[in-house]
Amino acid sequence: MTTPTTRARVARMAWPIVLANAAVPLLGLADTAVIGRTGRTAGLGAIALGALLFSFLYWSFGFLRMGTTGFTAQASGAGDEPEVRATLARALLLALALGLALIALQIPVALVAFRLLHGSEEVEALARGYFSIRIWGAPATLATFAILGLFVGLGTSRLLLIVQLVLNGVNIALDVLFAGVLGWGVRGIALGTLIAEWSTLLLALALATRLLRARHRDDEPMWPLSRVRDLRRLASTLSANADIMVRTLFLLFGFAWFTDQSARFGDTLLAANHVLLQLVSFAAFFLDGYAFATESLVGAAIGARRLDAFDAAVKRSTELAAVTAVVLAAGFLVLGRPIVHGLTDLEPVREAATRHLPFAAGYVLVSFAAFQLDGIFIGATRTRDMRNASILSLLLFLAAWWPLAGRLGNRGLWIAFIVYVIVRALTLAVRFPALRRSVAGCPSAARPVS
Repeated sequence: MTTPTTRARVARMAWPIVLANAAVPLLGLADTAVIGRTGRTAGLGAIALGALLFSFLYWSFGFLRMGTTGFTAQASGAGDEPEVRATLARALLLALALGLALIALQIPVALVAFRLLHGSEEVEALARGYFSIRIWGAPATLATFAILGLFVGLGTSRLLLIVQLVLNGVNIALDVLFAGVLGWGVRGIALGTLIAEWSTLLLALALATRLLRARHRDDEPMWPLSRVRDLRRLASTLSANADIMVRTLFLLFGFAWFTDQSARFGDTLLAANHVLLQLVSFAAFFLDGYAFATESLVGAAIGARRLDAFDAAVKRSTELAAVTAVVLAAGFLVLGRPIVHGLTDLEPVREAATRHLPFAAGYVLVSFAAFQLDGIFIGATRTRDMRNASILSLLLFLAAWWPLAGRLGNRGLWIAFIVYVIVRALTLAVRFPALRRSVAGCPSAARPVS
């Protein structure tokens, strides 16, 4: 029998993800603190440049987490445990292939990356050394993405939190040892991250195997190779992942465009917008938690062909996300000034960030709809709709930016950015009725959700 979807259940699934997301910036702070106290300015620049490169590189392969989540949740909802295991196996094989490809292509990847990312000669040299070490962790990082997708898809978000805390804990400890105690500098930071990535993969594999063995009550092998090699399922996996990758790249371009246009208004407004984006990122920790829970619940409902469970998952998670967005936006408006002052001591930046604070709060207020719809469509593996929505919303963002930024400056840029996140939601909302109609099947579908 399907476990009822209550607000309490959604919250229990979401809070470990919120904590896991919040743990991520701690690593960057630790790296900065270690190099900032033991190295030179060039070392800080190299860490910033290298971390940005890997963030972009790995975020581009985020489909390994999202695609695995949707297919896993649907297989679990349908009671098809062999397919749950086969989904992970296919994702791990794809992650391994992509990780090895990145290692093999590291020279051309580095050439392209460092042509796009500019730094001084010393910073670039240190960043290249950082890249040449960390790139060997690519298979581990991508495989961990796939396992995290399994955990989210099965609703075991506490395992995701354990993996994230171990990754950051081991990484921070090794960074302090290698760079702080032994004095290995930027290369020590990279080596610490590399070891942490492979150590975390071993832990994640152990947790995943233990979880799947506990659920293994069918007659098929633990790793059903005939399903893993199934060409139809492989094609479906690759198609969904390609759609999500395109969607992610367009999303990245939208944020990069916002930052690039901020720079055109001068250093002060660029810095002010960067400060405000930290508030937006903080809000995303919470909204992502509900979106991840939605992925799992929606996927399971679709796999079970339960329209009532689908409606309950959408309604309960969206209610919590909406209330959270209102609280966060109100909090930024009330406490925004002291928060901004805590993030920077540059008075012109403080003044500019405070002046534009209502726009950041407005963005957070309306953004929950985009997060929620992303979660719904990922859980439903309706990746083509996500891809198309991402392309269309970016085009409309650019269309809004042109007149608004030209007439209103940075305020116009923020208004266009808010339009962007609204359009992201609307373009998926248009497809939601068709998605809901496709969820067929059982007598409980007629029951209303209270």
